[in-house]
This record gives sequence, structure tokens and C-alpha cells, in this order.
Amino acid sequence: MKLNRSMAASASVLALAAIASLATSAAAHPIYLPYHRGATPPDPNTPLVHVGPYEAPYVAPKNSTSGTWTDVNNVPFTGQGGWGPLLLTDGSVIIKHAFTGTTASWEKLTPDKKGKYTTGTWKAIASMPSGYQPDFYASQVLPNGNVLVEGGEYNGGSGDWTNKGAIYDPVKDKWTSVNPPTGWNSIGDSASLILPDGSFMLADCCFFGTGQQVLGTVSGTTVTWGTPTTTWTCNKVQSNYPCMDEEGLTPLPGGDVFLVDVWDYTSTSDEYWIYDTAAGTWSEPGATPDRLSDTSAFELGSAPLTPQYGKKGTIIQFTANTSPGVEDIYSVKSGTWKTGPQMKVGSTVYDAADAPSATLPDGNVLAEASPGTFATPAHFFEFNISKTGVVTATQVNDPSTAGSSTDFTGNLMVLPTGQVLWDNSQSSTEVAVYTPKGKPKGKWKPVVSSVNSSLTVGSTGNAISGTNFNGFDLGGVYGDDAQSSTNYPLVRITNTSTGDVCFGRSYSFSTMGVWTKGTTNAEFDIPSSCTTGASTLQVIVNGIASVGTAVTLS
Repeated sequence: MKLNRSMAASASVLALAAIASLATSAAAHPIYLPYHRGATPPDPNTPLVHVGPYEAPYVAPKNSTSGTWTDVNNVPFTGQGGWGPLLLTDGSVIIKHAFTGTTASWEKLTPDKKGKYTTGTWKAIASMPSGYQPDFYASQVLPNGNVLVEGGEYNGGSGDWTNKGAIYDPVKDKWTSVNPPTGWNSIGDSASLILPDGSFMLADCCFFGTGQQVLGTVSGTTVTWGTPTTTWTCNKVQSNYPCMDEEGLTPLPGGDVFLVDVWDYTSTSDEYWIYDTAAGTWSEPGATPDRLSDTSAFELGSAPLTPQYGKKGTIIQFTANTSPGVEDIYSVKSGTWKTGPQMKVGSTVYDAADAPSATLPDGNVLAEASPGTFATPAHFFEFNISKTGVVTATQVNDPSTAGSSTDFTGNLMVLPTGQVLWDNSQSSTEVAVYTPKGKPKGKWKPVVSSVNSSLTVGSTGNAISGTNFNGFDLGGVYGDDAQSSTNYPLVRITNTSTGDVCFGRSYSFSTMGVWTKGTTNAEFDIPSSCTTGASTLQVIVNGIASVGTAVTLS
């Protein structure tokens, strides 16, 4: 990759040296790109296209609405970074080493004793089962606190769409292989979602010319797959079912599922679909107002749900197409669309093909974008929807390696602190935390209605119940390739005297449905390492903490 020496005038000498180093290192190792069914895996040694000059990270104007970035200390990744962060129910984060040929190892980030992640501790966890080293895969934290990973677009150095899968038990620090759904020879980069009843919805990525989906029921480390839906033809202007490759799954209030179909499109629109979880059927209400999918790479942006605007919230469907390069806005209650804003840097239109976004605690959506599919540099934007439904996109600060990065190599995951963790999987080894300025509305906060006021360190199976325990959105989203949902209750306990923080490992969630009304339940274990004495207990969902409940640990 040739380094363009035209730099921003305000860049310091140190920044110039760092940018040159990053630009050189970005071309020094292979970059593995996502690819759609029927395609040949792209050559990872082909340099990424860079648009414009290499410049220092964008710095938002003073007094802007932008949040700030802080790098996480002592990142253990070398050569390439981490992929697919997942928030365990004990408050720790696990991240898989990005694809380097045969990598099956993961790292765990545990916050420090004050609950801070930027100064937390890293530790390697167990490697995945032999022969399973995936990249770009389906992943979910389960209602029992375990983690299920399915498929992978690259496995062990090949372009194979593997059908392998494994469950991680964080208590035993052990991975267990699971069998694929019947007849599924490939799973690859399938999208997934946990439905309100706790079942694991796995979309088809790889049946070329056809589409399927299947639901899995998980007990411990065993997955029992249902019967896959009847195979259907996957082409333009077909009916009955959507094609499901390269698309994400967005949960709706009430438990149904939303999807925009990149394979069924016109020159000015893409079809969208609703899955009725009770009936087990798809319907096609209509189409987006603008063309959002990319017909060459068949990519699409993420579709985060936010509680901003409307009694059932709003979905921002990000585009993978720089022409017209607009994001489309879907009102869940009315079932209607409107054209939203563009992401622009100067006169250059940015898109979010295979790229992450996250709904912040205040309802704004943070998104990473690039100037064209798989191009560099990456920049970040916050989307706000006003009380009257006006949508604005504002460029915000960049982490330090954004200038040499492309958006598809990043993930965004909401932390219990209300911050967002970003990992840079292939362009660098940076892991950073974004601290937004906004605060959540009071009505979005979890409410604890029942928990024992006297708790014992080392105890298990402590009952807790309340409302808003699964929040109003998923937190971080990507689409296919990765899922970083955080819509489940974490239990944080802060000692009154010392300010020390510990997390109880939560599980047995009675529902996983967003916008759930009424009281829901969970259980939690308390580590023996928690500080005893008077404390404050909070339930946290998607970075939004409940009002504190006084408890005593003994």
C-alpha cells in the first residue's frame, strides 16, 4: 500500500510517524475479507483501497456531542487483533484472536476492582475444540450464561464455510463441540439471534440458490436442533421466505424478528421481512425507500434498534451502498419507512457494509463506516432521533488506528459501564473504549423489585426479579459475521466503604425478549472474592444501570 504524504496541517510530528507506521503495517499482513455464497474467497494479500490522504484521527470540535476514546491497557494480541467480543454474565469480556491461520484461542478481559475496563486484566481462556478455528461466525451468550459459537467463514486457514460449532462453559473454562443442524453441511457466517423463549435462531448463509433457518434449544452444553424450515428458492422477486445470507436479524417488541433482504431488490429498494415467532412464518410487508444493498459484494449494514422516538422504537438500517448512500429509518409501531441522512466526511459518502454499530444508553447509535466496501479509512458517527422523528448523523472522535482501518474489521460491544468497547481485528491490535456523553431516560432503566438484602459471598442460585431486565435493544450489532448482544441482566455489587466492584454471575433468564413488559426473573452467584459489608446492588442491561438497592454481603 503506497503512503500518501499529503497530511492534515494540524497533525503533529509524532502523529505523522504513527500514521506512517500504521499504513505500512496495515499492508504487511494478509487481510481476510468476508465473502458471499457462490463467491471465491478474496485474495487476502490484496491491499485494501484507501480513499484520500492518510490523516491523523478525527478530533471533534470542542463542546460537541462526541464522546471520547481510551485505549485498553496491556492488550495481548500480536500481529492481528481480536474478533467478536462477547460480554459474559459475570461482567468479563471474551474476545477471540483474529484469524491468523490456525488460531482457536481467546482472551478474557476482567475489569479492575473499581469496575474499569481500560485498566482491567487480560487472561487466556481455553482454546476451542481441535479442528475448529473459525472467523466470521454466529455467536451468542445464552440464557444459562454459556456461549454458543456456530460456523465460520474461514476455518483453520481455508475458505471453508464450516458447519462446526462449540459451547463455552465459563465456570469450567471448557469448550464442547456441538453437532450441526440436520442436513447443514455449511454454516459459515450465518446470522443468529436469541428469541424471547431462549431458543437460538440460526439463519442460513450457505445453501446457494436456496434459504433455510433453524431453531436450537440449548441445555447445558447440548444443542437440540429443530427441523429446518422447508428449503425455498432464493432469487429476485421470490415469495414466502427471505434469502438469509449476508443479512442480520433484529428483534422486535413482542418477540418477532426483522430482516432486510440483500438478494431481493430493485434498482431503488430492498425487500424487508418480518418473522412471526408464534406462527413460525415470514411475511413481506414491503420494501425500503432506498437501495441499501451492494449488488457486487452482496453486503448490507447493521440494523440496530433504538428506543428513541415512538412507542416501539426505531430501526436504523445502515447502507452498504454509497449511491445514494443514505441510511433508511423504520418506525416499528407504524411499520413505515423514511429516508435518513448520509454519513459524509467532507464530500465523500461513507457506508457501513459489514460493519458494526451499537445503541448507546441514551438511545443514540454509534456506527463505524468506510468510504466504500472494505475501504480505508474508518470514521465514526453518532445518530440521534429527536422527539419529532428528525434523524441526524454527527461525526465523532476516532480511536487512534481508525485512519488505517476499514470498518468491517471492527466490532462494537456495550459494556456495563455504559461505554462501548471497540476491537480492531485485522488492521491493528487496538482495543479501545468509547465514553459517550448522553444518559439514558429514567424509564429505560432496569428496576429491581425483589432480591434478598442479606447475601453471602460464595453463594449460588440467589434469586432476583424486576422489570426492564432485557432492555429495549441488543446493544452492539453487526449483522452476520458477529453478534455482540448484551440484552440480559448483569448483577453489579459495589462495596459502600471501599468502592470495590464485583459482579455476580447471572443466569436462568426467564426471557430474552426486548421491550418485555412485567416482571422477569434471573439467578446469580456471588464470587468468594467479593468484599463483605454494606454494599449497593444494581442490575445492568445494555450499559444502563438500575437505581441501587442496599444489600449486605457476609
